[in-house]
Amino acid sequence: MQKKLLIISLIFFSFVFISCTNKDKKEDKKPQSKIEKLLSNYADVKLETDLSILSKNQKEMLPYLVEAAKLIDELYWAQTCPKMNEIEKSITDESVMKYFKINYGPWDRLNGMEPFVDGIGQRYDGANFYPPNMSFQEFDEFTDLKKYNSYTLIRRNELGSLQTIPYHIAYKEKLVQIADLMKKAAELADNRDFKKYLELRAEALLNDSYYKSDITWMEMKDNIVDFIVGPIEDVEDRLYYTKTSYQSMILIKDKQFSKDLEKYSLLLPYLQKSLPVDVKYKTEIAGKLSDIMVYDVIYCSGYWNTGSKKIAITLPIDGQVQLKVGSRKLQFKNVMGAKFDKILMPISKILIADNQLKHVTEKAFFENTMFYEVGSALGIRNTINGNGLVRDALKDQHNVISECKNDILSLFFVTKLYEMGEMSSGDLMDNYVTYMTDVFRSVRFGIANDQGVANMIRFYYFQEMGAFSRDSKTGKYSINFDKMKEAMLKLSEEILVIQGDGNYEAAKKLVNEKGFIRDELLNDLYKIQKERIPKDVVFIQGLDQLGLTD
Repeated sequence: MQKKLLIISLIFFSFVFISCTNKDKKEDKKPQSKIEKLLSNYADVKLETDLSILSKNQKEMLPYLVEAAKLIDELYWAQTCPKMNEIEKSITDESVMKYFKINYGPWDRLNGMEPFVDGIGQRYDGANFYPPNMSFQEFDEFTDLKKYNSYTLIRRNELGSLQTIPYHIAYKEKLVQIADLMKKAAELADNRDFKKYLELRAEALLNDSYYKSDITWMEMKDNIVDFIVGPIEDVEDRLYYTKTSYQSMILIKDKQFSKDLEKYSLLLPYLQKSLPVDVKYKTEIAGKLSDIMVYDVIYCSGYWNTGSKKIAITLPIDGQVQLKVGSRKLQFKNVMGAKFDKILMPISKILIADNQLKHVTEKAFFENTMFYEVGSALGIRNTINGNGLVRDALKDQHNVISECKNDILSLFFVTKLYEMGEMSSGDLMDNYVTYMTDVFRSVRFGIANDQGVANMIRFYYFQEMGAFSRDSKTGKYSINFDKMKEAMLKLSEEILVIQGDGNYEAAKKLVNEKGFIRDELLNDLYKIQKERIPKDVVFIQGLDQLGLTD
């Protein structure tokens, strides 16, 4: 009896010890403060690549481009956080300072721009593009038409009235330095087209005229090093979505991978014609030079280095350039791979049914992302019934509907290419299951931005059409291929018709009915958060990461 009691006691104390040890391990992992919890939403990713493919001159130009990118960072700080120095001096906690630098300001970009620094109020929607005390009426009554220009600041003159100041005047000192660095890099360029582009882009920074350099960039095909720089995206301006922010990327092209994708560029006109909607909604044709290229990012600054990092983008944004020469779909292979390994795969192990886990692949993630960018270039820009541009007709609902279109058409294009036999090295089911897993990755950003609302719309649209089922016991999801395909085709058609008709009421109804997170999904997102899977990545970058002297 004594022996039995001893064994039971040993088992009990062993259990308690193991439980306590496991608890201690969990305690060790648990962030100690609110700011540490916020920091855990980001995984560190080194921006690096194989530079052995570069010539001596190409390696020597990189320090000039990195220095130029660092100055772009300073311009972006001036645009987005006018009181940067004052706020920086008030921060004494290292973790808060780190998060401040990740967000380029005291507002959390993964949490609806909520302030995380004590004493800081809500962010002004106009950032530092407009006077914070400017009223809408005052702006409307301001007669200078340059107020709508993407490259002007609105300021007050000595009398307190509004005036416009071009970027190239407001930021002249730093822009001259950046242009000088770019010209020095151009002198080292082995590729004549890249040399011409750098020179033209440097001049464009000094006069705010980017058309010629955009055209040159689109015509440039054989360069290995690329430098995308300028005031490009207007998302930072949440007042009128007009003013553009400075940003830059230094890229190394994967020439073989890019060459392998050339066939898809040639198919863009066919894909436009094959959209699952009446012929009257698909008469617009993509520019003849539209192409897809693959890169590793080796340095990133300004707006592109904030919050959620880009895994792909379509450029140029200028509609006039796109009409003349099309657009380029840039895929960032190393960033995409990092997000797959650190975020997407861990999420799939929590929420995807065990028998479908094999279908979550990096290849499918790459393909789905690539055709999201194709979706952004194809579709409808002008309404078919005289309501003008889709952007104008859908007003405040335009961005959400546009994101919905890009997302759902990516799956349509992949499906179409598999059916045509143009994609055959994988399994289409991989794309469907990976697509669904990526929805979970994306919805974690909530509905504070347009992408988040679009994610919710497609999630609940798929749910209502039975595209997936959820096991109430395991909390894991299974994809029904046939029903998901049917839902994809139907949602694609609905979105394209809304855009083509410029139907504002239909767009608003779709957003109101499906653009929010319901409790069941919220509980699933808590599971992901509980496992401390990051939401995004933060770049560790510089010449030292590339094996060069910083």
